Amino acid sequence: MELLLLLVERRGELVTRDEIGKRVWGKDVFVDQDNNINAAIRKLRQVLDDDPEQPKFIQTVTGRGYRFVATVPDAPGLTSNVDAFADLPTQNEAVDDRHTIPPPFLQPQALPRKLALPALALVLLVAAVVYFQWFRSHPHPQAAAGRLMLAVLPFENLTGDAAQDYFSDGLTEEMIAQLGNLDPQHLGVIARTSVMHYKGTTEKLDQIGGELGVQYVLEGSVRRSSDKVRITAQLIQVKDQSHVWARQYDRELSNLLAIQGEIAEEVAQEIPLRLGDAKASVSAHHPTLGPQEYEAYDLYLKGRYFWNKRTPRGFEQAIECFQQAVARDPNYARAYAGLADSYALLSGYTQTPATESMPKARAAALKALELDEGLAEAHTSLALITENYDWDWKTAEKEYRRAIELNPNYATTHHWYAEFLSWQGRFDEAFAESERARQLDPLSLIIATDHAAILIYSRQYDRAIAECRTVFDMEPNFPRAYLVAGAYVEKRQFADALADLHHWDDGPWAWAWRAYVYGRAGQQPQARRALENLQQLYRKQHVGPDPILWAYLGMGDKDETFAWFEKAYTEHSNLLTSLKVNPAYDPLRSDPRFQDLMRRVRLASN
Repeated sequence: MELLLLLVERRGELVTRDEIGKRVWGKDVFVDQDNNINAAIRKLRQVLDDDPEQPKFIQTVTGRGYRFVATVPDAPGLTSNVDAFADLPTQNEAVDDRHTIPPPFLQPQALPRKLALPALALVLLVAAVVYFQWFRSHPHPQAAAGRLMLAVLPFENLTGDAAQDYFSDGLTEEMIAQLGNLDPQHLGVIARTSVMHYKGTTEKLDQIGGELGVQYVLEGSVRRSSDKVRITAQLIQVKDQSHVWARQYDRELSNLLAIQGEIAEEVAQEIPLRLGDAKASVSAHHPTLGPQEYEAYDLYLKGRYFWNKRTPRGFEQAIECFQQAVARDPNYARAYAGLADSYALLSGYTQTPATESMPKARAAALKALELDEGLAEAHTSLALITENYDWDWKTAEKEYRRAIELNPNYATTHHWYAEFLSWQGRFDEAFAESERARQLDPLSLIIATDHAAILIYSRQYDRAIAECRTVFDMEPNFPRAYLVAGAYVEKRQFADALADLHHWDDGPWAWAWRAYVYGRAGQQPQARRALENLQQLYRKQHVGPDPILWAYLGMGDKDETFAWFEKAYTEHSNLLTSLKVNPAYDPLRSDPRFQDLMRRVRLASN
């Protein structure tokens, strides 16, 4: 109640989280302020039926605070009620127990104009509390139909050998996949990217549960010798940190798949889900692996470990491991899917041309699907290849939908499908998919940053800036988040754009963005100097056409821009995927050359 009153009193203004804490609890009261504020905001949105993505009442200013955005008109019926509030303390007076003060009865007397707004707010508050009490005793249909959420925390490596981290991390990822396939309609499982944030953490379970939005966590440890493995696992309910179930497994390494199946089955039996037929599939027999099959599986775990690093060297190591895995077991579909994932992302993280890496990615994805048509990861990789390299939008969407059908808990599918939808201009659908990805992977920097990109494409620049600022708070040097400069440019806040870019290393894209911003700001001498630095890099090393295209685009040189567009088209650059929606291209849209390019990448009629 106090929080809503504060927001309404300062309607239209940003109210910081620090100001909320001081007003509601007092500056000398020590509480879990962040979680309490989050909980209070959620309750207010429940009673006001407010959508945080499209707020009618309370707007989140990410990383800073909140703003009351609804219009609050004067209420004539309230302007005649003054003395009813005469005995209420003001916000600057001490109150022993402000939350126990009963609402006064309104008296038919004149109310000064300065008290009309608090009076209206109080009426709203009383109505809200009554509604919330009713809401708690009458569950909302959507709440009843919602999914439980579970996080598999990183399994602890107890071998004493850091080189075995790949095995414990791999087991974590495998358990996420196993549990994610239990019953996706009723159980969501947090993705690997977010849970690995807690590797070696000392954070308490209630804090982790609040940050990830989960009701249960599975945690454990792993110790392995040359041919044996000991795995401990325990299922914990977050709300009271009670241990629902705990087990220890001592097995041969060749029985590792069976152990994962056993853990998933026992978790399924303990969590109160309506699993339907899911239990039967969990109980399916997991065969003991032969020596060659186990070696392939172990190499697959190593490959995923390196792939998840998202570095040029990591991709090289991942490809080597996946290739060794398929050499030992040519029928191992998941290893081919790992190869497809690695090659599909390679050109985005290295200077490898897409014309070299994407055909290899396609061959691996198709082989994986030939061996196992039901592998969601392979369908997702094929979708990425067909949209970025072939510009075959219909096939890409079919593959994304098939992947979601097979595994609704695979956050990467929702993430990439959200991008796909935004490039088509289908923003409502894009935001829905992006939110599903964020629920499954709430701490993912790339998902948050690509959500900001969708906001830019939909011309919501303030929200995009806030989203990128949150990413920078988590990781100040996250390269993709520098797209915030595009939002600043569209708002003509060129100094803000350049302030961020000066923190970026002097690579090709850093100089490209500087040339772009200076050019859009009309500072052509500075733009030319940035372009010269970029061209020097181009002469010394392989640099794709995209950064130079971007520099000329910002400088307003249309002929050079279209010349480099042709080079980007020849190399199948994924810079062309956003032609339809990126506001940076708005100055070119009336040019016949741009319209022709749109037709060639099959976006003109979509």
